[in-house]
Amino acid sequence: MTDISVPATRRSGAGRILIAVYLVLALAATGRSFYQLVAKFDQAPLAYSLSALAAVVYVVATIALIARGPVWFRIAQITIGFELAGVLIVGLLSLLVPSLFAHPTVWSYFGMGYLFIPLVMPILGLIWLRRHPEKKPA
Repeated sequence: MTDISVPATRRSGAGRILIAVYLVLALAATGRSFYQLVAKFDQAPLAYSLSALAAVVYVVATIALIARGPVWFRIAQITIGFELAGVLIVGLLSLLVPSLFAHPTVWSYFGMGYLFIPLVMPILGLIWLRRHPEKKPA
């Protein structure tokens, strides 16, 4: 059975803040994308599909940050790396081809509508994970 208790290094300081911010992003993005997919999908299928993808990424990243063990640590690294790549790719595309994003997504314009938090969080998350590597069980 997997132990999903929060590792000691993630229970205090920056680790708690990181988890809290990812939890808020996961909840907000999930609620927003659910509404968009149900009520407005036909207006901007690409934008709303990407919003749903962002929600999934935030949920998985949050779970992986909370969970214990080297596998979950690696999942956190991969998910947050994917998040950063998504923000950079969608941000660049939204600048170069704005017609693709008539309705903004969480990641369009590098998260400008969200105070650039979608761009800053994966960078901070990856830095934090690098400074607090998961210890292998003895």
